[in-house]
Amino acid sequence: MHALQQRADAPRFLAEDMAEDVLERLAFLRHAPARALVIGDLTGAIAQGLRAQGCEVIEADPAPWASAAAIDEEQPLPFAEGFDLIASLGTLDTVNDLPGALVHVRRALREGGLATISFPGAGSLPALRAILLEAERERPAARLHPQVDVRAGGQLLQRAGFADPVIDSRTLRVGYRALDRLVGDLRAQGLCSVLQARAPLSRAAADRARAAFAARAVDGRLVETFEILTLSGWARPLRAPKF
Repeated sequence: MHALQQRADAPRFLAEDMAEDVLERLAFLRHAPARALVIGDLTGAIAQGLRAQGCEVIEADPAPWASAAAIDEEQPLPFAEGFDLIASLGTLDTVNDLPGALVHVRRALREGGLATISFPGAGSLPALRAILLEAERERPAARLHPQVDVRAGGQLLQRAGFADPVIDSRTLRVGYRALDRLVGDLRAQGLCSVLQARAPLSRAAADRARAAFAARAVDGRLVETFEILTLSGWARPLRAPKF
């Protein structure tokens, strides 16, 4: 993905949308962090905007998150601590243990710190899903990893101990004139399947997929949908239960 992002015409529309949304949320909340961790922002816009406000920003590679351990108070964090803000873009939907990763995020925040986490959620890529099911017919393979919906996102934030959780989604629609361009955009933005067991699409199935794409296109153009899910929550001291 990083090599593909070095190209001058590299697609970044999802990253740009998510980065713009993070900056708008911070402005609306009037949250001015002194120290922030930014993960997975391909645009660099969040770090640039925060540094312009005098914030110390650490930009991290998403790789350590993929192996985030299960919930374990003795497990060391895969990143530093003491942040007023943690912004994660297009990362946490692919980790092995999402609840454990969210606990790590909360523990890395200072009291009063904010986490905002965005990634493509359930409802994304409906056209591509239908095309692949048609192309592989009786024996379709798992081509897309499981995705999180709004309800599950809220439950995950509460389970991880965040205060005042907010979960919302928005729709981004992009037009394509070729299936290969759609797949290329997904690959360049790190949105292809991360499932361990993957089987290549056969030549015959690929031809059927292109035919299914063309059949669904209107005036040679198919509109694909991305549902961007955003999870936000604050780090507050956990209250002791009342008996």
